Formats: sequence, structure tokens, C-alpha cells
Amino acid sequence: MMYGIAAPLVWTLEKLGRSERLFAGLRKGQLRRLAAKNPFAGYVPSSHDVFIATFAKSGTNWMMQIVHQLLFHGQGEFDHIHDVVPWPDMNSAGPMRRYAIPLEDPAVWMASPEHRRVIKTHFDWEMIPYSDDARYITVIRDPKDVLVSSYFFFVKSGMLRAVMPSSDLWYRLFLSDRFPVGGSWVANTAGYWAQRHRPNVLVLSFKSMKRDLRGTVIQVAKFLNLQLPDAVLDEVCRKSSFEYMRQIDRKFAPWKMAPFGAPASMMRKGTQGGSSELLSPQRQCDVDAYCMAELKRLGSDFPYEEFCDVGPG
Repeated sequence: MMYGIAAPLVWTLEKLGRSERLFAGLRKGQLRRLAAKNPFAGYVPSSHDVFIATFAKSGTNWMMQIVHQLLFHGQGEFDHIHDVVPWPDMNSAGPMRRYAIPLEDPAVWMASPEHRRVIKTHFDWEMIPYSDDARYITVIRDPKDVLVSSYFFFVKSGMLRAVMPSSDLWYRLFLSDRFPVGGSWVANTAGYWAQRHRPNVLVLSFKSMKRDLRGTVIQVAKFLNLQLPDAVLDEVCRKSSFEYMRQIDRKFAPWKMAPFGAPASMMRKGTQGGSSELLSPQRQCDVDAYCMAELKRLGSDFPYEEFCDVGPG
């Protein structure tokens, strides 16, 4: 779909109340393509692999930085994060196929003192390869903050700004399985939460990461069975702080994803509980109600109020 054609089409369909139908079709097509050609197909994870599996805009780069620095003992250097972190989701086809280092390339784990590397994905649990030998870390963020962060990243200053007419449409799509960036937050969250009892799966909350960065770094190091001196942990914390990562934002910027203008900043605010920037108090409550009802419908016991700030904030 060409951007010049898509923009007026989406505007027209939204005015006619049919825009959700368009995105439903696009999402179904995306899922069909992934089912036919999953970029992880045939890959068998090993002890070298640490998967960072998150819903988009949930602290992905933050956790990748923490783990990469731990695996390189605080000395992990790169020109761009995807020079050292494979992202098979985006390497499967089209103009993004060479965006990241290939999944099969062993260079990074061979260079790591711990003989491990990070693999990034936004796929649901059911779509990624599993092995008892690998490690899996997911970060779950308040969906209200995900909604707002994704709007500013993808729509206001990102690759969808030419075709997404309003924040109202983005809001309605988020409260559905038709969300163009990852589908359903609820399904993704429920899927990973159900795996939390596996010894090689770690589920963390963005909320707890914001509250205690050092505690998070220590928890992740323990999960990876890393015995590191305090000086290394201090350096990992320093390089994983919002202030430090903001200074090197260009190393995380999706520069190849922004052919229609300057790339959006990856480290815009990184806040917890700041959804009032876009959502009214009523809409904040509606997002909470929708997500809790959907989690219940799916039979998930995910502790929503523990991970999320319920109500207006």
C-alpha cells in the first residue's frame, strides 16, 4: 500500500466508520504471512541465546541494553544496537531484511565473555522457538503507557504518521486484536505470563524496573547465572540509566524505519503512569477495564493491578 494512496483512504474510511475493518484485514494478512513464513522457522535456540521478548514500546531497548552489558561485563560497545542484536521479526522480507545482524551469525556470542547474545522479538510466545537451553526475558508495561508511547513513536513522529489520521483511531485499534503494531496487548501479556513458572523464563514489570534499576540488574544477572563483581554491576547500571541511554539515542534509533522524515527518538520519556498526556481520565479507566475483562475472558490470572497503575494518572 503506497503512502500517498493510503492516507486519504484511511481518512475516508474513518469518517465512514469502517477504518477498523481495513486494519482487521491488514492484521489477518500479516498473520497469514507469518504463519507461512515465520522468520524463526527452523531455528533451534541454544545456550548462547537470551531472548528479549516484549510487546512494542515496553522497555525493549532498555532490557536489551541491560542484558547486553551484563553479557559483555559492562563493556558492550556497538555503533547501533542491531549490529549486535538480531531482530528476526524485521529481517524476514522487504526493505527491512538487512536491518539487523542475521540470527545465524555467531559473531556476537563468540565475542562475549559469557558466550551469549541477545535476540529481540515482539512476537507472541506461540510464535517464537523454545528450548530449555535458552533464556527468555519479557517486560510487561502498563498498556495505557504502551498506547501513548506507541502513538507518539509510530504516528506523531514515526513511520505511520502519513497514514494514521487520529489518536481516536489509534485508541480504538489498541483496544482490539487489530492493533497494527503487534496485535493484542492482552493476548501477548497472557501468553508470556502463562510461562512464568519455567525456570528459563523471567517476567519483569516496567514499573519495577523504573522503581529499582540496580535491583533489576541484579535480578537479571542472577537469572542468567552470572557472578559479577560490584564494579561491573555499577557500570551496567550506569550504561542502562535513562540519562546515559538518552545520550546515545542514535545507537537505538530506527533510522532505517523512517524514510519519510527524521526518525523518532527511542528514549522519549520512559515514564510510568504518564498516559494522561494523551488519554482522558475516562479513557484511562476504559483501557484498564477492557484489559482486565479480556484477561479474565482468556482465563489469565495476570495480576494487572500489580503491574499497572489502575485509573487516571
